[in-house]
Amino acid sequence: MQLYNKLSAIERAALIDEAGKDRITISFYQYYKIENPQLFRDKLFLEWNALDVLGRIYVSFEGINAQLSVASENFYALKEQLDTITFLKDIRLNVAVEHNNKSFLKLKVKVRNKIVADGLVDETFDVTNKGVHLNAEEFNEMLANPDTICVDMRNHYESEIGYFEGAITPDVDTFRDSLDIIEEDLKDNKEDKNLLMYCTGGIRCEKASAYYKHKGFKNVFQLEGGIIEYTRQIKSEGIENKFIGKNFVFDHRRAEKITDDVVSNCHQCGKACNEHTNCANEACHLLFIQCDVCSEKMENTCSTDCQEVIQLSFEEQKNLRKGKGNSNKIFKKGRSKVLKFKN
Repeated sequence: MQLYNKLSAIERAALIDEAGKDRITISFYQYYKIENPQLFRDKLFLEWNALDVLGRIYVSFEGINAQLSVASENFYALKEQLDTITFLKDIRLNVAVEHNNKSFLKLKVKVRNKIVADGLVDETFDVTNKGVHLNAEEFNEMLANPDTICVDMRNHYESEIGYFEGAITPDVDTFRDSLDIIEEDLKDNKEDKNLLMYCTGGIRCEKASAYYKHKGFKNVFQLEGGIIEYTRQIKSEGIENKFIGKNFVFDHRRAEKITDDVVSNCHQCGKACNEHTNCANEACHLLFIQCDVCSEKMENTCSTDCQEVIQLSFEEQKNLRKGKGNSNKIFKKGRSKVLKFKN
């Protein structure tokens, strides 16, 4: 019985090309008390592997957070399988704005302590006492209200390439960092303002809205389905779009274009650019914004040091990494001192 992925990303990419089938990228989440996450994880892997599902899925005692792709012809089979699971029956599936057959190259189903690293002690507040969910039209109306404070619950490298008009975009590296900062910044408006939140697919706002209500915020609202569902609704229903730029996503696509606006800059030269890349030096792998000119000049690396490293043979690079953990730059997401324009 195969319970883990056995193919490399290269092998899987070749199989996708060979199959020649269109794939759909989907995300969903659900907070629910799962008694045996490991057993549930194994069940999902067996069933989804048989449906040629690829993706990154986290399962924990508090629920499931899934980002995946499936061949279009298997979409309804996947939906039927989800409907057999009581707490996932009729779950809203966030379908990607832009599809890429190689958004995911492996099926990874992992058991985690939490489905989102929020740093919160859930037992200290009622996680089910959430904010009011708003659809796209309702979100736009609330956004236009002068008594509304709109907050982006994503990290700096996500909001850097796209955001809602007038939103506060905290300069944070992680979701957990933003929670206390936002509370402190808005402490004088807990009762007289509407706190309106949004994130990529809605999952971060689910927990954050309950946390802020626990902290005394009286009027808490959240964008249901996040930016992904908002974009689907504005396109299908002809609603005015208030989002500018790209929506950062956590797969090989890295982003979905919502509008043609370029609101960010190359971290190396300052040219208008909204294309993220990972440094080609595997020992670095820093995520940063790089334009085509710098990409060619620097060979997809973040610095001259990394550019020198990739000229070495595979074995030489491997030896350099031996005994060393990845540079902490990998977690800084565009904050490295080598990025001249960014700094």
